[in-house]
Amino acid sequence: MAPIAQGLFEVVDGGPRLIGGVRKSDGKVVFPMPEGPEAQFYEPTHLAPEGTLWSYTVQRFRPKTPPYQGADDEESFRPFALGYVELPGQVIVESRLATEDFGSLKVGMPMRLTLMPFHRAGGDVLTFAFQPSQGAPE
Repeated sequence: MAPIAQGLFEVVDGGPRLIGGVRKSDGKVVFPMPEGPEAQFYEPTHLAPEGTLWSYTVQRFRPKTPPYQGADDEESFRPFALGYVELPGQVIVESRLATEDFGSLKVGMPMRLTLMPFHRAGGDVLTFAFQPSQGAPE
């Protein structure tokens, strides 16, 4: 399955890693890695695969199209969680949260990067998400 976009993530040593950028002038970490002319000011880096849930919400209705690209419709739409995951010492990443148990989500809980299919018009793609994890940093 193809990734949702090139340069967002890759599998390293059997696990997914997001690809961020470190600004050469001051070490600030960003995600995603900048493209085009801006890229010259950054070095690519693998971001930590574990972090903590910083904030979240549950999307309970189908987002407007565009920009939403899901292959579902009003009847087949399933709610999903979105959140911000803090990767210690690096950056806070906005991400889909891979869980159906929304009541189990708690700010500060450990999270781990995973890959999951995203069903969109034109075919399925692979995207990144974070899921609740035991053993991630607190």
